[in-house]
Amino acid sequence: QVQLVESGGGLVQPGGSLRLSCAASGSIFSLYVMGWYRQSPGKQRELVAAISGGGRPNYADSVKGRFTISADNAKNTLYLQMNSLKPEDTAAYYCNARHIVINRDYWGRGTQVTVSS
Repeated sequence: QVQLVESGGGLVQPGGSLRLSCAASGSIFSLYVMGWYRQSPGKQRELVAAISGGGRPNYADSVKGRFTISADNAKNTLYLQMNSLKPEDTAAYYCNARHIVINRDYWGRGTQVTVSS
């Protein structure tokens, strides 16, 4: 059983920055594709960014050049650095781990990001 705990959300003004963290229960990064998703009211959950052990990260077009996903294997922690935040980035952000063979998904409970002046 994989447990994921997000932190780092909050209220930020447009143009500001936040760094989200996702602490995983154990050394899972070599077996899972790790990703950040977001969901705002009335909308479907969407992929923001994802990274796998040996692959290049990929990003939604809406966040390219502004967000950076990274993983610290020693700390079993996934990060999402978010810069130049916009009001449309407002959403609940979820950490996801998908097993690379059986495609089983694990989710965190989410952390709220609100971009507003």
